[in-house]
Amino acid sequence: MPKIVDHEERRRHLVEAVWSLTVRGGLEQVTLRKVADEAGVSMGHVQHYYPSMQALVRDALDRAVRAVNTNIENAVKAADTTSPETVLRTCLHALISPDEESMRLMRFSLAAAGRAVSDPTMAGVLAPGDDELLSFTAGLITAARQERGGELHGEEHTDADICWSLATSLGVDIALGHRSPQAAGRTLDHHIDRILGPDRSGATA
Repeated sequence: MPKIVDHEERRRHLVEAVWSLTVRGGLEQVTLRKVADEAGVSMGHVQHYYPSMQALVRDALDRAVRAVNTNIENAVKAADTTSPETVLRTCLHALISPDEESMRLMRFSLAAAGRAVSDPTMAGVLAPGDDELLSFTAGLITAARQERGGELHGEEHTDADICWSLATSLGVDIALGHRSPQAAGRTLDHHIDRILGPDRSGATA
């Protein structure tokens, strides 16, 4: 029987090589030849899936962003809760996770941001959260405020946008070594507490 080739796994293997090379030496040092050596395959193998370095970097960035989103989804599932406030905190804190894989993805995405300045396709991948994500987050903020017995401000969509911007910025700080994960977590929690307001759920009339 002919050997079944998993093309998706092969692409993933090459992208992993790009991530590792970029984190170690910077994206400007990555070439198709170095990717082939890192992945332990031939140059022809790499070019079969990616005819140019630009195509490979674009796919590597797209997969990095999707991997981050998957990490967020997995964190929420692991939390196993229906509390809107807990889900909100879990989603945002997933961007500042100190684990090695999360930091590798963040460092690669940060390195690729320079290429995005002149590449509209890559810039689109790095664009801020879409309306679906912001609407979902705004819904969590609304429900969490209500759960705390607070009043709605009518600006939950903007609050959601600011939350993701802050979490992303803190993740970059951690990736660059400018801030510890613990300090970033305290800053993020402080902001979440401020937008949700005081907890009046236990107050008596």
